[in-house]
Amino acid sequence: MPEIGPAPVLAVLVGTFHAGLYLFIRGRFGRLLPAVLLASILGALAGQAVGSRLGDPLAIGDFGLLWSSLVAWVGIAIVVVAAMLAPPTGR
Repeated sequence: MPEIGPAPVLAVLVGTFHAGLYLFIRGRFGRLLPAVLLASILGALAGQAVGSRLGDPLAIGDFGLLWSSLVAWVGIAIVVVAAMLAPPTGR
């Protein structure tokens, strides 16, 4: 069985935290929840990759927490902007 490093696990935790924080601030847990969660987790993974290349002043071991958080919020912003630009559904 392949060994899983700490980066994917920490990216899921960081992404879930920031998605929950966004949805708590926003006050609505609607249809965007799965997309925001997925974008935040993928953003945290991408941010960890950026942080490992550029260095991160706020790191947990080899995991760059600052870059992961910033790119997770970029992922959330992309989903929110795409949802605002999408045509309204026929409800």
